[in-house]
Amino acid sequence: MKISTKGRYGLTIMIALAKKFGEGPIPLKNIAKDHDLSEHYLEQLIAPLRNAGLVKSVRGAYGGYILAKEAENITAGDIIRVLEGPISPVEVLDDEEPAKRELWIRIRDAVKEVLDTTTLHDLATYEGDNQDSYMFYI
Repeated sequence: MKISTKGRYGLTIMIALAKKFGEGPIPLKNIAKDHDLSEHYLEQLIAPLRNAGLVKSVRGAYGGYILAKEAENITAGDIIRVLEGPISPVEVLDDEEPAKRELWIRIRDAVKEVLDTTTLHDLATYEGDNQDSYMFYI
C-alpha cells in the first residue's frame, strides 16, 4: 500500500489543526506556509475532510478550519480512508492459494490495526524516541 500526497498532506493538515486545537480557526494559508505546501492543493484536500465531518470551516476575516471533534476521537485511519479510499494493500482473490490468501488478509488487518489505533492526538503530540535508528537494506 502506498500513501499518496493526498494522504500525506491530509495528515499534515489534520496534525497542524490538532496542535492548534482550542486556539480558534486556522487558515489553510498558514498551514501551507508553515509546511511549504501549495495552498491550492490543501484546499482540494480540506473539502473531503469537511464533508466527512472531520473538520469544520469558519468564515470571515478570522476564519479558517478547526477540528470537528477532539484529536483523541479521530484516527489516522479515518483520515486516510477519506482521502485514499479503502485500506487494502493487496487485493484478496477468492481463487488464490489459501496460504497466500491468509497472508494478504493478515497484512491488510495489520495495516488497518495500526491506522485505526493511532489517533490524531498521538501524531500531534509525538516527540519521537531517543533510540538509535537503524537502516535496513533489502
